[in-house]
Amino acid sequence: MNDENKNIIQFLKQFDHVIILIITCAMALVLILATLDLLWLIAKDIIESGLLLKIDQLLEIFGLFMLVLIGVELFESVFKSYLQQEHTLRVELVIAVAIIAVSRKVIIIDWKEYESSTMFAAAALIISLCAGFFLMRTRRQLPATTEDQS
Repeated sequence: MNDENKNIIQFLKQFDHVIILIITCAMALVLILATLDLLWLIAKDIIESGLLLKIDQLLEIFGLFMLVLIGVELFESVFKSYLQQEHTLRVELVIAVAIIAVSRKVIIIDWKEYESSTMFAAAALIISLCAGFFLMRTRRQLPATTEDQS
């Protein structure tokens, strides 16, 4: 590889790192704002209704709470994968984000508007994601266990 190609590759690596850093900072800002919005929503609902919140208020709060958790998982995924020099996107984190996202949808959805087949599909999706997460964790932990026994 000649020097010109090495320089281009080095520039592209630096460019990639800067973009990931900007995205991570933007995600951190969005997470801060979403958390503040969640706290504001909780405070507003308590002031309006007292300590006994209505179902629709609880669903809105839980929906926003789950949305913040999705953001945290996504932030963790990008942070660990790129900024801590692992350079691998761990499938476990992607599946965890998917589990949280689907769970959020299940929590906030009005099931009266959907057929029972939709409920079964949502249940199958969550079970599949959880099984995949479990299998990925088990697979990652197996080599360490077998090495310790020998």
